[in-house]
Amino acid sequence: MTLRDLRMPDQRHPEKAHRPDQDQPKKPSWIRVKAPTSEGYKQTRDIMRDNKLSTVCEEAGCPNVGECWSQGHATMMIMGEICTRGCTFCNVATGKPNALDVFEPGRVAHAVQKLGLKHVVITSVDRDDLDDGGAEHFAQTIRAIRHRSPASTIEVLTPDFLKSTPGALETVVEARPDVFNHNLETVPHLYTTVRPGARYFHSLRLLQKVKELDPGMFTKSGIMVGLGEDRQSVLQVMDDMRAADIDFMTIGQYLQPTPKHHRVDRFVTPEEFAGYEKAAYGKGFLMVSATPLTRSSYHAGDDFARLRDARLKKLGRA
Repeated sequence: MTLRDLRMPDQRHPEKAHRPDQDQPKKPSWIRVKAPTSEGYKQTRDIMRDNKLSTVCEEAGCPNVGECWSQGHATMMIMGEICTRGCTFCNVATGKPNALDVFEPGRVAHAVQKLGLKHVVITSVDRDDLDDGGAEHFAQTIRAIRHRSPASTIEVLTPDFLKSTPGALETVVEARPDVFNHNLETVPHLYTTVRPGARYFHSLRLLQKVKELDPGMFTKSGIMVGLGEDRQSVLQVMDDMRAADIDFMTIGQYLQPTPKHHRVDRFVTPEEFAGYEKAAYGKGFLMVSATPLTRSSYHAGDDFARLRDARLKKLGRA
C-alpha cells in the first residue's frame, strides 16, 4: 500500500484534482502578513511536534499563525489531519482518516499545561466515519484539560454531527466547554458550491440546541466573505444567528489556499468589515469580530474575556 503524501496537492485534495484552476488575485495591502520567525513561534511549534499534535493553524494555512504562535496560542485539531468532507474552501486534507488515538486527549492536555494557556481552542476534522462523529473524543479531551489545567477556559469548534447517532451533541455539551463554536462558513445559497456536505439550517439548529441544553454556555459562529455573497445575505445570516441566540459572530476574508479551491470573488475592504461589525452589534450580539484577518480562533482568549464581560454588563452585574 502506497502512503499518501499530504504535502502533494493532488494527494492532499484528491476530490479537487479534476477541478479547473481558478485565478488567484493579488492580495491587497491590508491582507498581507509577515512570515513567522520569532522564538515564541518556534517554541510553540516544538511543543506541538513533541506531543505529536496537529493544529488547524498549519493544516488550514491560517495567515495569523505567526502572530498567534509567537504568543503561545494555538488551535489544536484532534482526531487526525484527514477530513471525511471536501469543502471547496478548505485546505485540510480529504480522504479516509486513521483510527482515533486514545492517548491524544492526554497529549493535548499536556501541551495546554506546557504552554500555560489561559484559554484553549479545540477543533477537529469532520469524522463522518465514526458513529458519534467524534463527540466522545471531544468530551474526553475537555475532561483531560480540566484535570491538568483546571483554571484554563475551553472553547470547542466542532463539526456539525450531521451523520452522527442521536446524542452526539449532548455528549459534548455535557463535558461543559466554556464556549461552543460551530461555523456556518457562508450564506445559504452558496452551500452547494462552498460547503456541499453540510446543511445550513442543520448547523443553525445545532447551535440553537446547545443553548437549549445549557442556557449559560456561550455560543459562537462565523462566516467568510469574498466567496460571492452580497451584503443583504450576510445581514440575513446575522438575523438567523440571533434567532438561534448565538452570542458571538466572527466575519473574515476568504483566502484561496490553492488554484484548485473555490475562487476569491473579491477582497472586502476594511471599511465594509467595520460596517458589518456595527450592523451585528446593532442586532444584539454580545461580541463581534469582523476584520479581513479574523478567523474563528484569532485572539480567542482576549475575546472570551470581553464576551464574559459583555454578558455581565448586559445582566447589570459588571
